[in-house]
Amino acid sequence: MDQAVFPDLWEVSDPQLIAETFSSRIWKVRLADGSPAVVKALKPFDDVADELRGAHYLSWRDGVGAVRLLGFEGHNMLLEFAGDRLLVDDLNEHGDRHATDIANEVMARLFSPSDAPPPGDLQPLKERFSSLFKKAGQDRSAELESPYRDGAVIAERLLSNPHDLRVLHGDLHHENVLHGDRGWLAIDPKGLIGDPGFDAANFFYNPLDRQADLCIRPERIAVMAELFAGTLGQRPDTILDHAIAWGCLSASWHAEDGNDRDETSELAVVAAVRGVRARF
Repeated sequence: MDQAVFPDLWEVSDPQLIAETFSSRIWKVRLADGSPAVVKALKPFDDVADELRGAHYLSWRDGVGAVRLLGFEGHNMLLEFAGDRLLVDDLNEHGDRHATDIANEVMARLFSPSDAPPPGDLQPLKERFSSLFKKAGQDRSAELESPYRDGAVIAERLLSNPHDLRVLHGDLHHENVLHGDRGWLAIDPKGLIGDPGFDAANFFYNPLDRQADLCIRPERIAVMAELFAGTLGQRPDTILDHAIAWGCLSASWHAEDGNDRDETSELAVVAAVRGVRARF
């Protein structure tokens, strides 16, 4: 969609393109009552099912901890305006522990009970790890010792014995949590089902531009593990295992893309998490 053409029934006006990614164009618009909203117009791409599942997740969550889905037509989503302030902005202004507390509170709200039945198209978490398992298999065949092989073993163990099966956001991090009129809300879910420790794991690796000076700090890793463990009713070492598995998965995606720099950066955080995990 190169121009702002939206369903008539939404009665939106004054479209302003505020972001464009490989998967979508994001427009800020005005509703009929003058209040702001956002239209996410999906492009045709291989993983569009991720975004569609995300819309179903938002409909199910119905505004609790996440932005509200106001309309859904074809590949266009009309979304509540979550605000202009990112969680990473609070981290930069008020410190990492302040931002971690907010992340923890948002995650707790996202896991609060819902009376509605969960979406029927949630992706099983094991499918999400296919790139890691593929990379680990390649390294085994080549007789290479690699963090991917160890990460795949940890992931297999976690997947075979989940603490709980819950509906997951699937992509929680410091740029997917925003502050607006309703407080802090999550955006851009993927719609997965699996162990809730997965949703905590990505925070260890973010903000992405702070991996070299912040994310590798053992004290930060330990604080996150303790805090998230308390919220999710799991042990800190289990949360750290989820973080190791997530980091290896993310690095495997970078490896597939030939992105050596980000792969190396991600694996450096994996090594730091492993160091903290060894204490437990």
